[in-house]
Amino acid sequence: MKKQNLYSFGGFVMMMIASVFGNAPQESPKEVNQIPVQQVATTSVISTTTTKSDAVATNTVSTDYTYYTVSSVVDGDTVKINMDGKIETLRLIGLDTPETVDPRKVVQCFGKEASNKAKELLVGKKVRIETDPSQGSKDKYNRMLAYIYLENGLFYNKYMIEQGYAHEYTYNIPYKYQSEFKEAVKKAQDSKLGLWSPDTCNGITTSAKKTTTSKSNVVAPIVKTETKTNSPAIQSEVSKFYTSSYGSSKYYYPEKCDGWKSLNVNYLKSFDSLDKLLVAYPTRVMSPQCE
Repeated sequence: MKKQNLYSFGGFVMMMIASVFGNAPQESPKEVNQIPVQQVATTSVISTTTTKSDAVATNTVSTDYTYYTVSSVVDGDTVKINMDGKIETLRLIGLDTPETVDPRKVVQCFGKEASNKAKELLVGKKVRIETDPSQGSKDKYNRMLAYIYLENGLFYNKYMIEQGYAHEYTYNIPYKYQSEFKEAVKKAQDSKLGLWSPDTCNGITTSAKKTTTSKSNVVAPIVKTETKTNSPAIQSEVSKFYTSSYGSSKYYYPEKCDGWKSLNVNYLKSFDSLDKLLVAYPTRVMSPQCE
């Protein structure tokens, strides 16, 4: 009996011990590898910021152009620029200004005005260049063929046409901005700007600028061929005038001058009057062989 009671008491004690230790708090995992919530958030922000910065640096595309200084102006359609220490002559595409420097010709009507405007806009300024694959890189005189833009965005070639300082000029093959330039010259004509004004050249620039009211409209001294160019006698005696539409052609021929007969028939153009011919081809002058 006593032994049985002893066993019962021992069992009771063991149950009490088990109960006490069973309810003891569990040891929390070690915090060696834990990162506080605040620290995790901070790390994430730093990583994101770095990634954005790298993306901006990688995706930036430069829109800068290369600009060159204009060293001098030959006339309104020809300029010289400094390209990395080398002087390059540019013949500007799509326009033709009255002559001022050709030793074979008089200074043509509105030529000085066009040249002076070019100097005002360009000398000492910087321009960027646009070439045109349809026109080739250089002309037969080894001049670079190009359009030019000033740093303020002014499209010089078009500006000179739309302000009446130049004729639109197509050399043999249509160029990139031909339709745009033809529209510009039409607006200048309609507004009678520059060389299109009746007070200047009335669109005919092949002679010297009018400074008198004489019938011949020729100012002395003047080259003999130019005197014939606008001579009323020639126009009254001749029923037709001829020229070639070929891009490099320079001359026209009165009907009585046999020179026109040697022109290629594929390019031959005839007109009932000299005025009509010069409206269509304003840079033409009478052939020396017709004197």
